[in-house]
Amino acid sequence: MRKMSAKRVATLGLLLLLGAGAATASKVVFRWKNAKYQGVTFKNVLVLAVNGKAEARADFEDRMVKEMSRPGMTLVQSYTLMPRPDATPINEGDLRGYVQDLKFDGIVVSRMVKFEKKTTVVYGDDFPFFPYYGTFYGYYGAIAPVVYDPGYLQTEIDVQVETNWYATAKPDGELVWSGTTDTMNPRSEKDVVDGMVKALVKAFEKDQLVQGKK
Repeated sequence: MRKMSAKRVATLGLLLLLGAGAATASKVVFRWKNAKYQGVTFKNVLVLAVNGKAEARADFEDRMVKEMSRPGMTLVQSYTLMPRPDATPINEGDLRGYVQDLKFDGIVVSRMVKFEKKTTVVYGDDFPFFPYYGTFYGYYGAIAPVVYDPGYLQTEIDVQVETNWYATAKPDGELVWSGTTDTMNPRSEKDVVDGMVKALVKAFEKDQLVQGKK
């Protein structure tokens, strides 16, 4: 076994620490499409974020509208019609009125269903009994240059968001598509939104709810 220099071991430790906190791209971990739905192509869609702070909801709706935009398709953020402070639900009667008056044929609605933050201790590696343990100088020559690895705290964050797409032709709406996105260890709230929206719109394209971008 080749000996690792102190500098190399220290560099490797730094890379491991940085990697532990790196953001992971969002993934669609669950996807379902209503095979019985026989409707027209969606042309006028309301984008609605249900929960979270007002600023975060607006950011999500803006990003979704931008990513979903296609020729011949109109998308409207809910906050432009129904401003509301944090943690305030939209009155259902008002919501029905906007959907009917503005003739939305579809509603894309998202809500956070999980936010989990977990911190664990990652302990330093123990040395196995390599052959050089057999003699003192063999042992000392092998381990003396190696930097001690004291362990560190690792924080993992898991964010899951549920998104449903409803058609509005029926009075109470009809579920056309449902999906859940999972984002691990995002660096910021913006990372969650950007990754989630990109993953969702790719799924919409695969399931032919929106056209693929040329």
